Amino acid sequence: MSRLFSPLDIGPLHLRNRIVVAPMCQYSADEGSATDWHLMHLGQLALSGAGLLIIEATAVSAAGRISAGDLGLYSDANVSALARVLAAIRRYAPIPVAVQLAHAGRKASVQVPWAGGRQLAPDEDGGWQTVAPSAIPYLPGDRTPRSLDRAGLAQLREQFVLAAQRSAALGLDGIELHGAHGYLLHEFLSPLSNRREDEYGGSLENRMRFPLEVFSAVRDATAPDVPVWMRISASDWVAGGWDLEQSVAFSQALAALGCAAIHVSSGGLSPDQAIALGPNYQVPFAARIKSAVSIPVIAVGLITEPIQAEAILTAGEADAIALARAMLYDPRWPWHAAAALGSRVWAPPQYLRSQPRQLKDLFDTSPAR
Repeated sequence: MSRLFSPLDIGPLHLRNRIVVAPMCQYSADEGSATDWHLMHLGQLALSGAGLLIIEATAVSAAGRISAGDLGLYSDANVSALARVLAAIRRYAPIPVAVQLAHAGRKASVQVPWAGGRQLAPDEDGGWQTVAPSAIPYLPGDRTPRSLDRAGLAQLREQFVLAAQRSAALGLDGIELHGAHGYLLHEFLSPLSNRREDEYGGSLENRMRFPLEVFSAVRDATAPDVPVWMRISASDWVAGGWDLEQSVAFSQALAALGCAAIHVSSGGLSPDQAIALGPNYQVPFAARIKSAVSIPVIAVGLITEPIQAEAILTAGEADAIALARAMLYDPRWPWHAAAALGSRVWAPPQYLRSQPRQLKDLFDTSPAR
């Protein structure tokens, strides 16, 4: 069996294989509630044969959405709408489903990408006042975010906890906290966006404090059989910003608090980032963090070919591979990877006739996770 198709445990959560469908914003919700688009989108990904499906960045408050089209888990209506999607997935696909809980911070209140992505003012339709660790906008032309005071920090921690409790009520199998891509938790970590002079700013210990408090609050509010982990940006790709060695320290602190995994991405904090794009461009970050912690590490970023993914795992650079754009382009990527690597993959019985005759042992229809 290939390494990619060997099982993996993320805390108490057992995965059939090491392919993770990464969270991908769809900007297609209605007041934070999942729509028919999510039923189709997540439904097809649930049939992919991947080991884990992570639902897109899901805001813990209305003001924490990136755009007015973002998913949320801040109301009963949000819960009911997502429950309909999850019910369909559970009926037809034995894939574990996690959710990424998020707050967009200073990068909130923007148009959906295909409308231009411009940040909207609070008095514009679809806009609101943003918040951040410090009153520093993301782009020079953006509205200045409101710096969070102690009451705001306490409210945010509670919003993450309430969203985690709603996740539990939905029976989700895991919770990923979004600490990457320049959103709120990442904004606290980076000295480029955090200029606070209290105990939440300045030193590395202080800048890590609020993200660690949020993690601990969510972990404490979540049942032991539901793993909680974090996605991080390992580097801002800007001199003087958040970097790999700080990410190592942060990952070790998370692991000490019971974090089940680290999902390693990068960038998104500053428009001045200079990213050296190319296949596997973020894998060295994952490898360095994996060498420093004993929990699973998920690699992501321009990993598009089965042999490429297999090589990363075989070399011990990561424990799992997350795919995003590659899954949008090819929602059956795990099937094709299993065929290429001589392994087996789950498929629904309705699709068995698609199995190539020369690969008669490719599909597994077992309902057990």
